[in-house]
This record gives sequence, C-alpha cells and structure tokens, in this order.
Amino acid sequence: MPTPTERNRLDEEASPYLTQHADNPVNWQPWDDQALSTATETNTPIFLSIGYSSCHWCHVMEEESFSDPVVAETLNEHFVPIKVDREERPDVDRIYQTLAQLLGQQGGWPLSVWLTPDRRPFYVGTYFPREPQGGRPGFEQLLGDLAETWENDRENVQQRADQWADAIAGQLEGTPETPTEMDAGTGGVLLEDAAQSALRQADREHGGFGRGGPKFPQPARLQLLLRADARLDGDSGSTADVDLEGIGGSDVGDTERTEASGEDYRAVLTETLDAMATGGLYDHVGGGFHRYATDRSWTVPHFEKMLYDNAEIPRAFIEGYRATGKRRYARVARETFAFLDRELSHPAGGFYSTLDARSEGEEGRFYVWTPEQVRAAVDDETDASLALERFGITEDGNFEERQTVLTISAEHEELAAQSGLDVADVRDRLARAREQLFDARSERTRPARDEKILAGWNGLAISALSEGALTLDADLADRASEALAFVREHLWDDAEGLLKRRYADGDVQIDGYLADYAFLARGAFDCYQATGDPDHLGFALALARGIESRFWDDEDGTLYFTEAGGTALLARPQEVTDRSTPSSAGVAVDVLCSLSAFVPHDRFDDVARSVLSTHHDAIAADPLQHASLVLAADHATSGASELTVAADSIPESWRERIGETPLPNRILARRPPTENGLVRWLDQFGLEKAPPIFAERAARNDESTIYACRDFTCSRPLDDVEAALAWFDGDRAQ
Repeated sequence: MPTPTERNRLDEEASPYLTQHADNPVNWQPWDDQALSTATETNTPIFLSIGYSSCHWCHVMEEESFSDPVVAETLNEHFVPIKVDREERPDVDRIYQTLAQLLGQQGGWPLSVWLTPDRRPFYVGTYFPREPQGGRPGFEQLLGDLAETWENDRENVQQRADQWADAIAGQLEGTPETPTEMDAGTGGVLLEDAAQSALRQADREHGGFGRGGPKFPQPARLQLLLRADARLDGDSGSTADVDLEGIGGSDVGDTERTEASGEDYRAVLTETLDAMATGGLYDHVGGGFHRYATDRSWTVPHFEKMLYDNAEIPRAFIEGYRATGKRRYARVARETFAFLDRELSHPAGGFYSTLDARSEGEEGRFYVWTPEQVRAAVDDETDASLALERFGITEDGNFEERQTVLTISAEHEELAAQSGLDVADVRDRLARAREQLFDARSERTRPARDEKILAGWNGLAISALSEGALTLDADLADRASEALAFVREHLWDDAEGLLKRRYADGDVQIDGYLADYAFLARGAFDCYQATGDPDHLGFALALARGIESRFWDDEDGTLYFTEAGGTALLARPQEVTDRSTPSSAGVAVDVLCSLSAFVPHDRFDDVARSVLSTHHDAIAADPLQHASLVLAADHATSGASELTVAADSIPESWRERIGETPLPNRILARRPPTENGLVRWLDQFGLEKAPPIFAERAARNDESTIYACRDFTCSRPLDDVEAALAWFDGDRAQ
C-alpha cells in the first residue's frame, strides 16, 4: 500500500505544539484540506492526535511512541497521521472529546482517535503507552490491530462509525422542540439549585469539590457561591465593616463580613479559596496558579500554567476579597497579575498561552526545592529557617526524589512564637527570603512557553485585570488596555467585523469561535467599566453584533460555537457547559445582557433570553455543570446593579468604593458630564439617541454625578457614592 503522506508537514505550522512534533519520524499532517483529501482519495483511515504544548502526557507519548521509527513506520503505512493543537482548534477537540465522554471515558489530552477517511470515529482513547501497561493496550500493538480491523472488518467499522457520528451530532447539536419560558424567578431558582449542588459536592475537610483527587480550581462554581451568598444577604452593597487597609500586605488581621447568609455558601467559598491560596496549586515564589492539583489536599500540582486559569482564578479571588475583606485574597490576585505581566507578556501587549510543566525533561523541576537549595539561596540562616518552616520544605519532601512543592505550612504568628521574633520581623524576613528564592530560581532552566496569542484567552485576562483595576490598583487598567489594543490591532478586521483566533509571531489564522467573540466582548466591556474609554465600549458592541450575526440561530434558539458552514465537521457544536474555560454560551448571554442597556433595540436581550429558554431544562437538570449559564440566567431575570457616572473622570474615591463593593451583575457606565459630550459618543457608536443607561443622566451643578438603577427604577442624581450604594440596600429615599 503506498504511503498516503510523503513527509512530516508540521514544520510549516506556527503552533508551538505542532512544531514540537515536526522532527518526529511520523509523517504528521495538520488538520487541513490536503491531509483530509489525501485520506479520502486513498481510502486510508486517519489517526488523529489532539494535545497542546504544555501537556505532560502528550510529551510522554511523543517520547515513547511518536519518536520511535518502528511505530512511525506503522502509522505512516496504514494511516494518515494528523496532529491538532486543541488550543487552536477547540471545535475539532470538542467533537471527539464528546465521543470519549459518551463512551464513559474521562477524556483529556492527548486525545487519540481513529477515523474513517470521512472523519467518522471508530476507536478513541487518550494516552497509550508503547507497550501494554496498567490495563492500557500498547500503542504499537493497537495500531496493528486497528489497521487489520480496517482491512478485514470494514463493514463493522463503518457501522460503528455511523452510530458514533450520529451520537456526537445528537449530543452537540440537539435543542428541545419546545423551549421553557423564563420568568422573573427562574434565575433565582437555578442559582439556588446550583449553589446547593455545590454545597453537596464540597470537600469540607480540604476545600474544593469532590472527595478525592485530582482537584480542579472550578472558578465558575466559586462565582455561583458568591452570587448566592450576595442574593441571600439581601444584595448588600455595603462593606463598611471590612478593614480595607493594607491591600496586598500582611494576611494578619483579616476582618470578615459577618452577616448571616442562612447557608454555608461563604464557608465553602473561603475554604476553597484558602486551600488554593495556601496549597501547592499556587506558586508561592513567583505567583500564578498551576493547572490543577493531583491530590485531594491541593499539595502536588500538575505544574503547567495556563493563561485562562491565571485570569479566571484571580477574578474569583478579587470577588472573594470584596465579599470577605481577606487580604490574602487581594495579595494572591496581585501576585498572579504580576506573574502574567512578567512571564506571559508579549512585548507589544498581548498575553501568551501557556508555560510547560516540564523543564530539563522533568515535570515540576523548576518549582520544587530541597532544604539544601533553600539554604544556598537565602544568605541569612534565620531567614532560611523561617522559609523552610513557612513553606513546609523538609528532608523527606512531598514530591519525587525527596523534593518539596511549596505550601503555606505555618502562619506568621506561629513562626513568631516559635522563633521569639515579633510578627513584623518574621514577615519582613520571609519577604526577603522569598525574593532570594525567586532570584535563585530564575537561574534555573525555565519551562518552555507557548507563545501563540489567543483572542478569547486574552479576553479573559483583560476582564480579570479590569476588575483588578477597580479593586486593587488603578494602574492595572493600563495593562488591560494594552492587551486589548494588541488583539484589536492584530486579530480584528473592523471593516469585516471579523475576529481571528490566533496570532503567532506575525502569523494570523483561524476565524474566531463564539468563545473568542464572547470572552473578548466581556473583556472590552470590563475594560470600559475600569477606564471609561468609549473606544472599549464601542469594540464590545461590535463584538456583540458579531455574536448575533455569526453564531445565533433563530430557528434553533441557540448560540453555536462555530459559524454556520464555517468548518467541515461531523456536527456544529454548542458549548453550554463549563470546562477548563467558562461556557462560551454562558459568557455570551451574560455580556449581551449587559450590553443591551447600551443599544436602542432589544435584539441582544432577545437572543440572551432565547438561549436561556432553549437550554433551561438542561440547565435545571444539572445546574452545576452549567454554572456560567446559571449566572447569566440570574443576570437576565434579576437585572443588573447599574451605576452611571457622569463626569470627565470618575473620582478616585468613588472608584475605590465601587471596586471594593460586591454588587451582583454590576454595570459601571461612564458617560460625559454634558449632553453635548454625549452626542459625540453617540456619533462614535452610530446611535441617533441615547440608550437608557445614558439618557437624562448628565452631571448636575458641574460636579461628578452618580445614578443608581435597578429594575427600571433609579435614584435621583447623587453627588455621594455612599448614598448610591446605600440605594441598592433598599434606601430608596435617596
């Protein structure tokens, strides 16, 4: 049989994951017309391998199998081998991950799928060792068996492929014939059900969700708990009892709000945030979060660092800080943003995608320590001893080869009591030791970095930084604006209203998916809230129009993940559940609800409510898996907490006060103080008249003026931010 592909073509690709495999003896092909037509023309099955650059088991499978000339010979002779970067092509990944889950497999990466020449799957798995191991078949033998099955049992293979393709389409494309109408109480019921489900799944001993390992951060579930707590707490807009001094400083002296919520929502929230902040999931030397913890106690992480985690997790910490006043949460968010800026930043402003788990061929090598390494790095003996105790670094270790993953194993007060030093001295010494550990670690071989820039993931980071600008440091808005400008310059075609997904060293490819439009629209809108820049609002509105025109299907009443006819896949997928990133449908619905206040039509609101009605029954059946859509339903049915500020710039004290206040579904709308200034804005947006959130809300008496609104009811014009926040608490006399 002739070899269907003549050479490995991945050296022509820009994806770091694909180029990592460019030297394999396997004749890898990208997912493109040439590879797919080759399979069809030669009637050769496809071996599809999906992964990403920082995937540990992807590296292992490459080293064991894809670098082996014997394995490569079998692959090249009997299959068309195709490599896909799941970060570039989440649509392809979603199709075949769905099959793994339908078959009761855990799914994950690498994903290994065998397809008929027309791309219907007939065998699926994840990592396969070269030789049989731990109940898994050996990859070399499996290749031979499947090649023989294709040659000699074609009818059964085709029958199975038909059944599986139908199952995928039914799972991903299906919508109910009769949607469930949404009413004013629907969002609250879904929110309560989801929060109760989170309580039932909470690990009350170690934090997080589930009774074993691995433990994933699940930031959307934390947002559910925060929202449910705020709802039961009477939508409180006041945190006057929180000690807000020293943000980013000591963790000592945390003062927490003590109003009873009637449930343990806040307890589960704080238990999880504390576990994530003190365990090995967090990088205590350099800041930022690893992808997940391998154990129940959050001690040993899977060491890769993803941009989306380091956007969504600090966002949850910021909101946790607003709700509790715990300084540790503010510090963790600050340090994570510093990590993003230091280690995942493109010089022109965008954010790269990932850091690998491995360096020098070993997972975690960059991050772990021995007592000897600490003493060599820290020049003061007392400082070194305190660091060893603080971070739990022992001779036995808690990781491979008696090395230690750093955790917070002793608090400052405990160390002060043990050492005879005062708490302030302990804190200063540990800060000095941490700087020296950071400097010493900087001399190590760094993990590889995937330097492609993804529109949607950058949108998540822009949102988080913008929230940080309101709550932690106004200068973070500059970093958010830089990233937004980068994406607009390199990935956005204003004339076509088209967003591309990926930028890599000047190469721009792949039309954006719903996730890209939705995440970036939310990022642009949040950046507008933080800065008041109308350009950011205009961009958010343009992206929202793209969501409506490209992904909305009026007949099916849903938002699809891909454009109609955009890709030749087995199904046009929807993304309604939360996975490693939020549900793109959930974020899209939420941002359309927010932006509906800024347009003179009801289309955004109609799309949002239709999606929620279409998927209501699925959401109600398993609300925790649909966390982002539950939050969007709460927004759609409970309304937003609107603050319109008419001023040339928002007073700093107002920004700080609004930023520290937990307001569910907050919209902070900036507008010019005068009607003439507003007319210029409206011209920029192409609007003939002011949308409701701007209309008749000019500044009064040449002073900064704030209006608080909810449920079509507004306060009178106010010159006091405290009065505006009190209005949400029910003081409608304002």
